[in-house]
Amino acid sequence: MVLSDLQGYLYSEMSKTFRGGQSVAMVFKDTQVTAQDVQISWISDIIVVVSPENIETMKSIIEKYGHKRVTVVKGGITRHRSIFNGLKVFAENEFSNHLLQKPEVVIIHDAVRPFVEEDILSKVVIAAKEHGAAGAIRPLVSTVIASAADGCLDHSLERARYRASEMPQAFLFDIIYEAYQQCTDYDLDYGTECLHLALKYCKTNAKLVEGTADLWKVTYKRDLYAAESIIKDNLSQQVCVITDVKEAVAQVAFLLHDSLKSQIKVEAISVSLSNNDSHLQNIFSGQCYNFVCINDKKYAIQETQQLADMLEKSNVPLLYPVVLISVHLDVSENISFSIGMEELARIKKFAREVKKKNILVYGLLIQYKVSLHFESYISEHPFPVQDLLKVIKSFCESASKSDVVLDPVI
Repeated sequence: MVLSDLQGYLYSEMSKTFRGGQSVAMVFKDTQVTAQDVQISWISDIIVVVSPENIETMKSIIEKYGHKRVTVVKGGITRHRSIFNGLKVFAENEFSNHLLQKPEVVIIHDAVRPFVEEDILSKVVIAAKEHGAAGAIRPLVSTVIASAADGCLDHSLERARYRASEMPQAFLFDIIYEAYQQCTDYDLDYGTECLHLALKYCKTNAKLVEGTADLWKVTYKRDLYAAESIIKDNLSQQVCVITDVKEAVAQVAFLLHDSLKSQIKVEAISVSLSNNDSHLQNIFSGQCYNFVCINDKKYAIQETQQLADMLEKSNVPLLYPVVLISVHLDVSENISFSIGMEELARIKKFAREVKKKNILVYGLLIQYKVSLHFESYISEHPFPVQDLLKVIKSFCESASKSDVVLDPVI
């Protein structure tokens, strides 16, 4: 993957499609590597190509977010020259301290299209392996016209016959590298279409793959707000409800699961946080950034701390804030708000500490009598479930601007 001016290059291996050491590389342009790209399992190396003035900035980003597969390379003055520099990492020593293994297939992608899914990446790779080159396309949303020298309309194109060329695009490495080697200076300075280079210089007719609507490009400042909104909305669409193995507490989790599942993607699991549970680790490695930890009041803080430690070690909070809602289940004969000031101060201190690690803690206290089954309590007092959903949705969306608080609900 190559990024120019915060343009990057990404080398990868797709185990299901390629065998015997064959590999795939991916090229990014125009911004930094995104979380989605880093998390795709068959991406093994990332080469970020940046303008000289941005090299140190890119290195600090890589260090901040803990990317382990990234090499920074100096970019060129145009899009094509930067991509060419990224490709040279696999062929010429001057662009890297050591040559990376030459990939069979290289993917070129605009990282300013941050919502690309793994499915479309796989499709263009498979098509490129068969045809030599492939690229995503989308229907035109506006009619294309040509103006005459006097500024008047010359002609218009029949929109139904044409498509917008999008990213990602994929090529057999030898084809696209040969095309760049044969490029004229005019191509490198003024060209914008990689598929055209493969056709012009290598006689490779690209396979066109229908892309999805989420390939849109962040171009203007207003697009940043739209992108931020999409990211926050996506992050708030899934929650994992975690309890220990105690029957009474686990029952609460599954009741909450049933109450929330119609409004949000939710998974409920009962695990012992003292053990390195493989199911929990699989959830951490996925796309879930919202967790509800339910415990009886006596053990809530310790186990919430354990979960926060596990989240930190998993590197989940590196890229996006993680919302951790600690639900304190107080089962007693007499309903009374008895949480002490010392305990409250300890919880708030813990919340402040983990906020520095990008883990945002929210607290919820539910008290009910032993004589009252929790199912009856939920039916008679539905607000705790509603508050949970409200917290998960609204607090996650405003996480970067909100203070971390403990908000007991009786």
